[in-house]
Amino acid sequence: MDNFKTSADVLFILLGAIMILAMHAGFAFLELGTVRRKNQVNALVKILADFAVSTLAYFFIGYGIAYGVNFFAGAETLIQKSGFELTKFFFLLTFAAAIPAIVSGGIAERARFEPQLAATFLLVGFVYPFFEGIAWNQAYGVQAALKATFGAEFHDFAGSVVVHAVGGWIGLAAVLLLGARRGRYHKDGGIAGAHPPSSIPFLALGAWILIVGWFGFNVMSAQTLDKISGLVAMNSLLAMAGGTLVALVIGKNDPGFVHNGPLAGLVAICAGSDLMHPLGALITGGIAGGLFVVMFTLTQNRWKIDDVLGVWPLHGLCGAWGGIAAGIFGAKALGGMGGVAFMSQLVGTLMGVTIAFVGGLAVYGAIKALVGIRLDAEDEFNGADLTIHKISSGAERETLW
Repeated sequence: MDNFKTSADVLFILLGAIMILAMHAGFAFLELGTVRRKNQVNALVKILADFAVSTLAYFFIGYGIAYGVNFFAGAETLIQKSGFELTKFFFLLTFAAAIPAIVSGGIAERARFEPQLAATFLLVGFVYPFFEGIAWNQAYGVQAALKATFGAEFHDFAGSVVVHAVGGWIGLAAVLLLGARRGRYHKDGGIAGAHPPSSIPFLALGAWILIVGWFGFNVMSAQTLDKISGLVAMNSLLAMAGGTLVALVIGKNDPGFVHNGPLAGLVAICAGSDLMHPLGALITGGIAGGLFVVMFTLTQNRWKIDDVLGVWPLHGLCGAWGGIAAGIFGAKALGGMGGVAFMSQLVGTLMGVTIAFVGGLAVYGAIKALVGIRLDAEDEFNGADLTIHKISSGAERETLW
């Protein structure tokens, strides 16, 4: 029976890893549909290349920092490791690789390719696993200190803060260091060009792939069959619906907002999906959908922060809201399972945001100073597809030799 349980758990977590791996196609198509046509190929190549670099960074460095495990043993010793432990690496890698996939959407259309790959290695190898270890592996005694002070550890079941807020706040740091796309704003601060999405169907396809994969992201964060919970699936579903409908109304039927609304709800519910009452999940998702629409509009139009896909409002802010919401709607007084403390959630969320933003500034600031991170004016005008990949996404198959 023990062997059967181990095998079942390996299959369970493997299927989860595959579902989350598929979400990276969602990231790619969401970005492809949002950027201008001359940057579509670059969006596809970036996500795939970033995943490959993330695999190496997490294998050689990141997983060891987070969990104290390394894979440098001989082949025989490695094979003797439990299948569950090896498959768990694959599962957690798909979470880690979401960091550069999130950042990619914010810096689209004007970031240099090779420096971004270098940033990916540093972020997945060092910045992300540092907070991952704190939140999910009791590293540095932070969780014990929170429990002693506030009565409960910081709770993030599926990564509202660990993955999404961290990715979103790193993305904000990168966007601020890059600056806005040329021609996006007038020198006097006015908006010069809206740069509407190039393909609503591809944007929608990306959103749907992410939505489907998210049920692996959330439900299979249980990691073993005996811990699986239908409550996580129900809460994810209601948060998605709440985010969609609020974004639909506040966004005035805009298809970009409508398709990002469910993602905002799903980002926010990750942390407390195993604790909340479904009505709490619905409210959490609805608030996240509204938060995304309002803050995306403010950042783009009033604050002139050219975050192309809105990764800071979507992942950074909705992820932080999800971490805090777990401490509100996870409480027994509001129908939750309990075992959480609002102050632990607040402190843990602020810690994750701070580590991410400072880490993002350090990584992208250093690369900017050493080699530069932005395309020059002519290359940006021509588009990343022709400049970097020597081909366009159009049927005419333009080439630049």
